[in-house]
Amino acid sequence: MDDKNLNQLLIVGIAPYFLEKQAFWFEENLQQVLDARHTQNFFEDNVIFLQKDKSFQFSQFLRKLDEMGYERVFKVTDPGEFSQRGGIVDVFPINRLQAVRIDFLGNEVDSIKNLDIKISDEKRAHEILKKKLKSQKIFSELKGLNPGDYLVHLDHGIGQFIGIEKFSDQEYYVLLYDKEDKLYIPLGLERKLSRYVGFQDPKISRLGSSIWQKTKRAIKENVEKLAKDLLQLYAQKETSQRAPYIEDKELESQFKTTFAFQETPDQLQTIEDIKNDMQKSKPMDRIVCGDVGFGKTEVAMRTALLAVANNRQAALICPTAILANQHYNSFKKRFENLPVKIAVISGLQTKTEQKKIIKDLKDGHIDILIGTHRPLSGDVEFKNLQLLIIDDEQKFGVKQKEKLRQMKSSLDILSLSATPIPRTIYLALSSLKHISLMQTPPLGRQAIKTEVLPYSTKTIKKIISEELKRKGQVYFLHNRVQTIETKTHELKKLCPIAKIGFIHGRMPEKNIIKIMDEFQKEKINVLLATTIIENGIDFPNVNTIIVEDATKLGLSQAHQIRGRVGRSGTKSFAYFMYEQKNLTPLVQDRLKALEDSQELGAGYRIAIRDLELRGAGNILGKEQSGAINKIGLNLYSQMMSEAIEKFKE
Repeated sequence: MDDKNLNQLLIVGIAPYFLEKQAFWFEENLQQVLDARHTQNFFEDNVIFLQKDKSFQFSQFLRKLDEMGYERVFKVTDPGEFSQRGGIVDVFPINRLQAVRIDFLGNEVDSIKNLDIKISDEKRAHEILKKKLKSQKIFSELKGLNPGDYLVHLDHGIGQFIGIEKFSDQEYYVLLYDKEDKLYIPLGLERKLSRYVGFQDPKISRLGSSIWQKTKRAIKENVEKLAKDLLQLYAQKETSQRAPYIEDKELESQFKTTFAFQETPDQLQTIEDIKNDMQKSKPMDRIVCGDVGFGKTEVAMRTALLAVANNRQAALICPTAILANQHYNSFKKRFENLPVKIAVISGLQTKTEQKKIIKDLKDGHIDILIGTHRPLSGDVEFKNLQLLIIDDEQKFGVKQKEKLRQMKSSLDILSLSATPIPRTIYLALSSLKHISLMQTPPLGRQAIKTEVLPYSTKTIKKIISEELKRKGQVYFLHNRVQTIETKTHELKKLCPIAKIGFIHGRMPEKNIIKIMDEFQKEKINVLLATTIIENGIDFPNVNTIIVEDATKLGLSQAHQIRGRVGRSGTKSFAYFMYEQKNLTPLVQDRLKALEDSQELGAGYRIAIRDLELRGAGNILGKEQSGAINKIGLNLYSQMMSEAIEKFKE
């Protein structure tokens, strides 16, 4: 430790104005800064000046450090931090290259000493601080606060929001902590607050305890290690190179004319984003987040066309054989006038058929391969695979995704998602992943009328009869394989005019495809199904869905299932039914959120809301969930964002 004593010390607030200045500026302009305190509020609010043996109220000093944006930590390491033990305060002023220790004797400054904590690159430190302020702003969204909500204060930990109180013209957020202690935070200092989102109700912090600082420090170290690992993973991708794609405008124009709909502005922007990615020599890694039915498949087709036009193979993988089959039929139809060879591989083909497909793939006779997990198998070899499209990416586990990366480091990856997992959102915010949002509904698309109501056979009969009267079709979600056949007989008695079929995931895939085919051809007009219908099934004539027991569904899953209807311009209905005995407060919250978010394009918001209600989503691996519970997702994500920025350059 450097024992050099100081007689005076200037500490300035973490404000953009001061972050632009170098340390020597403060030495040269010390008197002007001190004089400005008497005439300008900004300087009065953002400057502390201490002198040895002079008095300065200790509690006011700590409060002002907090108000000037300094973060209270267990041990000071970076500019903009302070720690306190008894009457000793360590602080790293942003206007100095070295941290200091201030020893108070009551309300008198007993000594000021330099600490052996220094920075060599002042400009770099200021850049980190600017990004930190920006990320604090991003993650401290406090709109729609209600009494009882949990909030995380950066310096004091987790408290419960009571309300807003006013004292002498200043309004304060009031937080309740352990032992009935209250904390008052002035409106305007929101950047130190964030909502608590976790997998369970949090443990309320104790004001003045060092436990919060220790917890925060331990998690910060853990997050920084994780950030380094993630950056390494993505750095490998960054260093990989491949030949840029070349646009074929004539082929593109020909393909575009066969698209039966008008592209939405977001669709056009996303296609443009992808083309820009592919025209670079760095492999693409982009996620397209669009609500159900907003045209992600068309984006995938245009991307596959660009790959094929550059003599490169493309693969599309999706979670179910039904969806693979539907994608295959859609791709075949759209590419029928072009010399493009498309194949599908899943459990539906015989071993002989699969062998032939694998041989053709290896010889380069297949341009686009569509499948479930089968294309990832060791025996499947491509001649020149360059583009991988992952439909519904959250249905694929971390190990499967890693396997995809290992297949070829220069692979272009396009992920499609209707409800992005929070991990993806935050990676996107941290600029590790590129994201395109498709939030504009297609022309003529109507919002799905959603009703949450008690289970009633009388109501079910009325709903089905009304849909069949207008020559439409109905999905009936019964999520129990053991009783689905019995339920089919019950519905046949209830609605004798209905032509009813059923499917579930344990049926042979060939039978599922056969029944779906009959449903598509309208030989069946009411289809009983488990959540197997959740992924991407697209039948424009199905405009009513009845969910028999909505209490068993997660919010984003319910939203996905609702998206199975309303695929045309016809008015559509979704009925979520419940048994009174299953209606817990959490389920009520979930169903209310579903009813409240009927507008088109609600998927992105639903994903976040789902995390708030259920703690869904495997954020940065299961081992991180404990850390998230301790400090809340928003502060955790803020730390991750800051750590990535810190190590990126």
